[in-house]
Amino acid sequence: MAVLEVKNIKKSFGNLKVLEDISFSLEKGEVLVIIGSSGSGKTTLLRCLNFLETPDSGQIFVNDEKLLDAGDKLEQNEGEKRRKRLHFGLVFQSFNLFPQYTVLRNVMLAQELIAQERDDFKANKKEILAEIKARSQQLLAEVGLTEKEDFYPHMLSGGQQQRAAIARALALNPDILCFDEPTSALDPELTGEVLKVIRELAKEKRTMVIVTHEMAFARAVADKVIFMDKGVIAEEGTAEEVFDNPKEERTKHFLYGAENK
Repeated sequence: MAVLEVKNIKKSFGNLKVLEDISFSLEKGEVLVIIGSSGSGKTTLLRCLNFLETPDSGQIFVNDEKLLDAGDKLEQNEGEKRRKRLHFGLVFQSFNLFPQYTVLRNVMLAQELIAQERDDFKANKKEILAEIKARSQQLLAEVGLTEKEDFYPHMLSGGQQQRAAIARALALNPDILCFDEPTSALDPELTGEVLKVIRELAKEKRTMVIVTHEMAFARAVADKVIFMDKGVIAEEGTAEEVFDNPKEERTKHFLYGAENK
């Protein structure tokens, strides 16, 4: 059974068609890498998956549960969207850490908000918060930030901020972890440390959807690759099929032409 199924997603902004009939599936533990030139719809697709944008039509299923049917407008209330977002963790291009909180607090915050909805929160507040703190510290250790937990975001390098953002995305144990060009805001010397963390997550068989322009990285971690062009899936397959034996001329141009020079 697929952990994620996307069926016939379409999205337009006014007269601009951004996504046209996007469909794919992803099995548990697989890494899907989405590549394509700027403006091809990659980020909009991720935002639709995370309920930050609402598709004009189409459906999204996670673990066989229908999370979205764009044709049913009764489903589109904010409370339901917040609940459904918990199936996904999103790491943004520009970190989006809360500047007024320490790194540890950034990782703990969403967990605390969810815990406050538990029936036993008031009675067991101290124990629950201690568990959340311990889990958050463990996540920071996994991304190599144990010594930075009391730092504020502005005190960290870009690579450290992005690693903190990855720990935050993992905090609610999402079914699918999404990355939107996670190294695009980093200097080249900091890119490697973030990609190393993502490679480790891939080894752990985390289910991930990664939008990236790092072709060598994409080839190394991908179980599946989707090449998007002008809002459609132009080509999809294994890393070997798409990178070594592209069928579409536009895929070849992206990989070997001006876009990748």
